Amino acid sequence: MTQPSSPSPTATYRLQLQPDFPFAAAERAVPHLAALGVSHLHLSPVLESVPGSTHGYDVVDHSAVRAELGGERGLRALAATARAHGLGLVVDIVPNHMAVPEPVALNGPLWEVLRDGPASPSARWFDIDWDGGHGGRLLLPVLHGPLGDEAQHFRVDAAEGVLRYHAHTFPLRPGTEDLPLERLLPAQWYRLAWWRLARSELNYRRFFTISELIGVRVEDPEVFAATHDTALRLVRDGVIDGLRIDHPDGLVDPAGYLARLHEATGGRWTVVEKILTGDERLPASWTCAGTTGYDALRHIDGLFVCPQGSGRLFSHYRDFVTPLADEGGDWEETVRRAAYEVVTHDLAAEVERLVRTAARISARDPRPGDHAPWALRQAIRELLVRLPVYRPYAADATRAVTDAAMLGRAAVRARGAFRVPEEARAVDLVHDLALGRWTDEAAGGDGSREPAPERHDADRADFAARFAQTASALRAKSVEDTAFYRYPVLLSACEVGGDPGEPARGPAAFHAYCARIQRDWPATATVLTTHDTKRSADVRARIAVLSECPDRWRDALGAMGEAAVCGAAGGSMDGAGPADPMVSWLVWQTAFGLGAPAGQSAATGALPQLPLGAPPPDDSWERVAAAVLKSVREAGLRTSWTERNADYEEAVAEFVLGGPCGPSAAPLAALGEELAPFVRANVLGATLLHLTMPGVPDLYQGTELGYAALVDPDNRRPARFRPELLAELDGGAAPRDLSGEKLRLTAAALRLRREHPRWFGAGAAYEPVEAEGPAAEHCVAFCRGGRVLTVVTRLSLRLVETGGWWDTGLRLPSGGTWRELLSGRELPGGAVVGLSELLGESPVALLVRE
Repeated sequence: MTQPSSPSPTATYRLQLQPDFPFAAAERAVPHLAALGVSHLHLSPVLESVPGSTHGYDVVDHSAVRAELGGERGLRALAATARAHGLGLVVDIVPNHMAVPEPVALNGPLWEVLRDGPASPSARWFDIDWDGGHGGRLLLPVLHGPLGDEAQHFRVDAAEGVLRYHAHTFPLRPGTEDLPLERLLPAQWYRLAWWRLARSELNYRRFFTISELIGVRVEDPEVFAATHDTALRLVRDGVIDGLRIDHPDGLVDPAGYLARLHEATGGRWTVVEKILTGDERLPASWTCAGTTGYDALRHIDGLFVCPQGSGRLFSHYRDFVTPLADEGGDWEETVRRAAYEVVTHDLAAEVERLVRTAARISARDPRPGDHAPWALRQAIRELLVRLPVYRPYAADATRAVTDAAMLGRAAVRARGAFRVPEEARAVDLVHDLALGRWTDEAAGGDGSREPAPERHDADRADFAARFAQTASALRAKSVEDTAFYRYPVLLSACEVGGDPGEPARGPAAFHAYCARIQRDWPATATVLTTHDTKRSADVRARIAVLSECPDRWRDALGAMGEAAVCGAAGGSMDGAGPADPMVSWLVWQTAFGLGAPAGQSAATGALPQLPLGAPPPDDSWERVAAAVLKSVREAGLRTSWTERNADYEEAVAEFVLGGPCGPSAAPLAALGEELAPFVRANVLGATLLHLTMPGVPDLYQGTELGYAALVDPDNRRPARFRPELLAELDGGAAPRDLSGEKLRLTAAALRLRREHPRWFGAGAAYEPVEAEGPAAEHCVAFCRGGRVLTVVTRLSLRLVETGGWWDTGLRLPSGGTWRELLSGRELPGGAVVGLSELLGESPVALLVRE
């Protein structure tokens, strides 16, 4: 844990900047957000990016603030207005990669590398393997088809010294301008190639599998200085108060990077987008305040999933879908198959780079292992697919023992993939290199050690770094972007950092997590919705209720008959293949999750939502169709991003329009009405837990209201605000619907945090408060700093079905009088209050000791 040098935020509010929502729009929202109770605005990346970008992670120029957003003048004006209202700014920065834009001239350093090659001063910026084939050239996979077919579209402009291809423009190597095309092309420092060659032939590191984003060597001090100069200047000038670091797992040395950044910023509050899995811990050596909060999301969401009901829901899913074990029938098998597919296909180029490096190291060993390239390749793949985390940290002393044990277990299983034991020794070599352990290749005959050649040292360090970077890409692509879409049992569990195989988490696990966070990372961020969540928190809260009533879900689908299954009426979908019950299950849950909560409409401030069984309003059905089509492409079972099945995709889109938006959806609409009170409990419960648990809550734009959004780009629409509704509630008006209730609760909790930061900060206590009685498991309660008491209902439908709270009570912490903020009711400290009384009007309570 590293405490920031400046005060941590009490709460941040994420704004997704884009040309349709620039700095000026954010500035207009400042008075409302200050009134809401946050302490800082959290801005998506602000540096110059690809024109029109709706996210800003495709940076092209680190030296300038993005002109489309208003430039540096606009950012400074926003900061000044924010400061005048008592708010600071936290900004998202992207150290891992830059865009390969169209035209490439937008990225000045990359343009220089393409023109001047490895001798360019800018060559050190980018993670390029110049020895990775292509005659010492950089592969640029931008052609629409094979080179022979596309050459007719090349245009040489000798006067400008450029080569044009449709909207692309590339620099020509000086002195080659007048060569005939057949000689000009191979004379460049780059090789133009068909885009399909990227997966196997690429020789630069990219962000995951996105070839349009090239890896940056931020571990180089000069590159760090050049790429961070503007951001650090804005920090020094007081424009920026804190930082969010995008994708630290892509870096060679995350700990080293964070140490350098901590020193450069003077220790400003900084959080990292690190996804933790299972019981994994953030490395204690990292000089930051903590993560961006997906680990908190998993623990909050898990409280609202019924463990018994989710198991029964899986049984109904299995009967409805009849999936193969590795195609959604078993979570671990599904992950394993997805990992093999990604590591052999999508990340083939990354694996081949590791193979080349391992082969060079092995060849220089005085006792060669005779490891054939195929054996090294298989060893690398088998180790990678067996890692249960995003990446190991070989050089981090705080993780050395844990990661060594993890890789050791993976190696044992990986050896079993070889038929010949001697060939399995390739696993030992890869295992040692991944851990940063060097073999005895440089040992003398008497056992003494001699310095290894410099290239050898570089190769070994390179392998350890590349293995870790490839591991993180593999985990992200195989789990988040593939397996999540092949295992739609309970869609609310298929979330970043989540575990669909074990989606439920009880109060004891939640309290243990909170106690650990308060002890180790009290200023970490916590989230429920982000620009990367696949479904907003309110959508997940709706879907989670299905784990409490799996039989009702089964019956609702059953009442639709053949209309419930995509393609079932005809037995097939023409060229699309046979009927697809898996996508049908996914479509219905998606539509159910997006359905408007009871008493809420688009007019309350949420995005337009889909009323089940009604004609499609506005673009609601298109939003569902877009999200579902993205899901089936990511799943890669019947169609994909690179091998489209147009007939299948058309059939799916038609099913979305005729299913959730047609009369056959009436049973599901009725179910939604029945479950509205329990959705309310989930929405308000998750909201209050998020706002009062240890850490710094980060609210995504619009989520102070009812907010139903699906996967990007749906969740990146320009923000909408309701300042008049907040003013109405502040004036004493009662909430008219769930959205109003959520806004009132959010404002109360945020203002409490801002007014009394010590009650929630690093020095505050976290104390679970246990209910007593037959329904105690349905209550989650804790006390912060001895002054704030949070009480939340969980699994409210099951609670009602078992007779309610009965005589279950909660003993309030002793000392003083407790006042419930929303109702104004006062209760004596030390008293036992019945939960049926305390939570009679609302499923949550927020009390303050006077």
